[in-house]
Amino acid sequence: MNTAVSFSRLEQASKNTRPAKHRHIGRALLVGTILLSLVSCNSFYSFIGRDVGDLPTELVKFDAERKLDRLWSVKVGDGQGKFYNQLQPAINGESIYAASEDGTVVAVNRRNGDTLWRNRTKQPISGAVGVGSGLVMFGTREAEVFALDQFSGEILWRASVSSEVLSAPQTNGNVVVLQTVDGKLIALDSRDGKQRWTYETNNPALTLRGASNPVIVNNMVIAGFANGMISAVDAGNGFLRWEERVAVPQGRYDIDRVIDVDGQLLVSGTTIFASSYQGNLMALDTQTGRIVWGMEASSYRGLAQGFGNLYYVTDKSELVALRNNTEEVVWQSDALRFRKITAPQTTGNYVAVADLEGYLHLLSQVDGHFVARTRVDNDGVRSTLLTDSNTIYVYGNSGRLAAYTIR
Repeated sequence: MNTAVSFSRLEQASKNTRPAKHRHIGRALLVGTILLSLVSCNSFYSFIGRDVGDLPTELVKFDAERKLDRLWSVKVGDGQGKFYNQLQPAINGESIYAASEDGTVVAVNRRNGDTLWRNRTKQPISGAVGVGSGLVMFGTREAEVFALDQFSGEILWRASVSSEVLSAPQTNGNVVVLQTVDGKLIALDSRDGKQRWTYETNNPALTLRGASNPVIVNNMVIAGFANGMISAVDAGNGFLRWEERVAVPQGRYDIDRVIDVDGQLLVSGTTIFASSYQGNLMALDTQTGRIVWGMEASSYRGLAQGFGNLYYVTDKSELVALRNNTEEVVWQSDALRFRKITAPQTTGNYVAVADLEGYLHLLSQVDGHFVARTRVDNDGVRSTLLTDSNTIYVYGNSGRLAAYTIR
């Protein structure tokens, strides 16, 4: 039996505070045990727990140096829904594509916000969206993958897979690749959705709710898994090219042994960066899997680069800037601690994140001081931001997709 759960506060627990948190974990796992007796083994649960010491840090006022002006906004269905989804939009060409948990998929002109098309598929979307080679793709809680026409939004094909899809499907024009919650990396034919190959891993007993998107590099599919591994397989036949461990499970309890690679992988030249929960940050050579650099850290968010720095978010929601490929901390901001900030994104001289109360924050890449802030969604923001030149795209939990410019 594999159980995947989403602990709002529990996800942020650090290895350095395990003894103090076991009382809270016991209650959470007890609730999980009761739920397990009522539903199937492969289901996901969203349990919102809160440790007394993990209350979000109160925001401190500052003298704004820039303004964040909203250019446009579009409503996309019910947004992230109630299953702790993280449905990230995708940019392709002059359009941005987004999907909501209730099955609504939209294509929007990213310059002016005009809706190009909207398809209310009524599918329970859990993994969205991937765009490329004329396809807009998403996965569902009911273990299906859909491909829509990129220019009309019409459904081209649908395919059944082994279990729920939480990653955004990706394509190179020949295959569509995705990850399922039972630890499989699956390739479908991009023309008709027929299965081409499957690469399987062993899932731990307990995992976080989420999955990083696979990336396709030089005819290889590189993916991170809940067992702390990064694997590269041949895009044509699924044969293993290399694999490397990002984290090693430690501890007596299942919650201590959670080492998911959930944050989005970052490709930079011939190097791919990955982060794991209760594990490490690592840089690997994309061709061989050789470890280029690594350090101990705990993160379940994606990474960003800029100004010669590598940016990551700790499991306590601290934003850290490291000198590239070193353990040297250039700066660290604790001002957003336990605010469940999104993965960082860089734009111009700044790094942007959003938080659980729906605030969009802009910080200096030089020293991490705040330069601008605005509230974008009262329901909060979980989805990773997108940036393009001087524009930041935010998809709030309520389903509001908006574009902001820095002034």
